[in-house]
Amino acid sequence: MASAPPSYCFVAFPPCSKDGLVVFGKNSARPRDEVQEVVYFAAAAHDVGSKVECTYIEIEQVPKTHAVVLSRPSWLWGAEMGANEHGVCVANEAVVTREPASESEALLGMDLVRLGLERGATAKEALDVIVALLEEHGQGGNYYEDGSTCHTFQSAFLIVDRNEAWVLETSGKYWAAEKITEGVKCICNQLSLTTKIDAEHPELRNYVRSQGWWNGDSDFNFSEVFSLADDHLACCSGRESLEKQGGDVSAQAMIDVLRDKDSGVCVDSESFLTTASIVSVLPQDPSFPCVHYFTGTPDPSRSVFKPFIFVDDVKLVPKVQSPSFGNDDPAKKIPRFQEKPDRRHELYKAHEWVRSLLENDQLWWLLLAFSLEDYKVLQALKENLHTCEFAGKTFLEEKMLLAICTWLTNCFPLSNLVVFLFVYVYSERRKSLTGPITVCMLTNLVQNVKICMLGIQLKQRLTSTG
Repeated sequence: MASAPPSYCFVAFPPCSKDGLVVFGKNSARPRDEVQEVVYFAAAAHDVGSKVECTYIEIEQVPKTHAVVLSRPSWLWGAEMGANEHGVCVANEAVVTREPASESEALLGMDLVRLGLERGATAKEALDVIVALLEEHGQGGNYYEDGSTCHTFQSAFLIVDRNEAWVLETSGKYWAAEKITEGVKCICNQLSLTTKIDAEHPELRNYVRSQGWWNGDSDFNFSEVFSLADDHLACCSGRESLEKQGGDVSAQAMIDVLRDKDSGVCVDSESFLTTASIVSVLPQDPSFPCVHYFTGTPDPSRSVFKPFIFVDDVKLVPKVQSPSFGNDDPAKKIPRFQEKPDRRHELYKAHEWVRSLLENDQLWWLLLAFSLEDYKVLQALKENLHTCEFAGKTFLEEKMLLAICTWLTNCFPLSNLVVFLFVYVYSERRKSLTGPITVCMLTNLVQNVKICMLGIQLKQRLTSTG
């Protein structure tokens, strides 16, 4: 397999972001044929002494875990990125350091993402969880579903909440971290921490001195010490795009950066692809809910960012969950990865279908995917926005709702190849989700009305001409 291209993680704090919001985003560059699913796990209490089975190893469970929503390669336990009910977001980056990563099965960086989210109610708590688990269990094992070669990496993380972010970079059990509270930060698959270190492993400097990597006389620069040759240079192409926004970084701006193929942020190569993306909007005012947008499908330039909000009695749409193979899963059998099952979920398959239609210049089939019933539902939602509830609060100010509607609509251009899938997903969510339907769910469907109308008009013309 060719060398992996960089994935990118971003965060923007005021004054670079709009309206007192913290905006977080990540593209996950993974093997081209890998499927990512979006899964939700409710908060749970656990028996004393119970265990949790991660991707490769079993570890001790904690008494309580937080509710989480995750985007993950469907063969493993952990996640590339996700969020929890307390407004904490975590994303993982695979990095190479001068210390070879272990092939021995331990915790993957992606396991640590999920464990940090399940056990940390703030960004700092999640960081503390991750480094404690690194110390106890270590990191190692195959990062890809590949039985022919073991692909191993060290891990870097971007950990964000409403107030602060932490960049955590690791090599084995050793680590350093930098705290971010303002401006824009970007990380990718190269070490980026230099001399500004706000927390570190207590034996970090003694260890690197014993290896002969640092003499103790010069300033301690983490990336210079741990990187191979000059591999610690900045690689974050999208940072300049966000910084040019001045104080106007928004969800839309973050989505635009993640969709940018010219900069290399959005990967589309022979072997690798941006297989999934996330954008999270974290209001610094705790009275407002966080909104997390997931693609659940490859290539953000051809995918819709679909919203998720933590509300009571959440039931995630089954259409974005891959089939389960239980103990027969080749990822669980020893030796691992001797075959690759079909892990595609229904949304992934629908995305593939639409893409093939457009590549073969059959756009008219896309328009015919809409039904008159779909259009009526969406039109009713648009007309009744002023009576909807937003995160359990009723708002009667139509201007406010229209502003929300306009903002969200701008995030999803009508030219998007899979915009029609909102109808597909919403019809299932409507059946499975109880309690108040949030404005965020509704307004993200409104932009489909125009394209639905085109489909209906086309159907009428085809019918009239026989």
